Amino acid sequence: MILIIDLGNTNVKAAVFEKDTLLDVVVFEKGKIVSEIKKILKKHPISKAVMSNVASISEVKLKKIQAFVEIIFISSFTRVPFVNLYKTPKTLGVDRIALAAAAVSQFPHKNVLVVDAGSCITFDFVTAKKEYLGGAISPGIQMRFRALNHFTANLPLLVKEEASSFIGFSTKESINSGVVNGVLQEIEGVISQYKNKYLDLTVVLTGGDTNFLSKQLKSSIFANQNLLLQGLNYLLKFNTDK
Repeated sequence: MILIIDLGNTNVKAAVFEKDTLLDVVVFEKGKIVSEIKKILKKHPISKAVMSNVASISEVKLKKIQAFVEIIFISSFTRVPFVNLYKTPKTLGVDRIALAAAAVSQFPHKNVLVVDAGSCITFDFVTAKKEYLGGAISPGIQMRFRALNHFTANLPLLVKEEASSFIGFSTKESINSGVVNGVLQEIEGVISQYKNKYLDLTVVLTGGDTNFLSKQLKSSIFANQNLLLQGLNYLLKFNTDK
């Protein structure tokens, strides 16, 4: 079994795979990573682990985990199953590399746009010829709420809700409409731009806000909250299988 460790800004998502089958997913605070990994190793016979965004964990904690299990690190130097045409490949985040790998694996010979709605909203595009071209990065939903609260004197910090109307009839409704409808229109607009150029387009929505956004989007999409984990698992197989 393989353990996938995805280090986020505040939380860690750990997943256990048996070949291509996802068996277990655990989400916990980054500060608890050593104790939580120990629990997973007691529960599952893990042979090796894959870790992304290693720069966000202390060297002390990393060495403790390495004492329990062999870890393979994914970086911009990792061999990938696509042609990377990004102009600055060394600055391409591991999460975007993994999403592109998942797109190639799950939708072969397709033009694929992956929309990752998390702390940031990223758009990543892979052609039917397995060419990664790039995409876009913009602030995520919660980041937009925090920005409005932080950079103004009187606007409150809100928690996202579905907007009942595009017209906000109070300050709270106006903020929620501006942020939520703004994100929806942005995603729909970007999808439309790609569809105008690539008629045969597959769109995949992933990330923490997948469930919240998928039921509100009008475009035809595949919703897969675990696409990043599947991409990391595929990268391990791609680099170890003979």
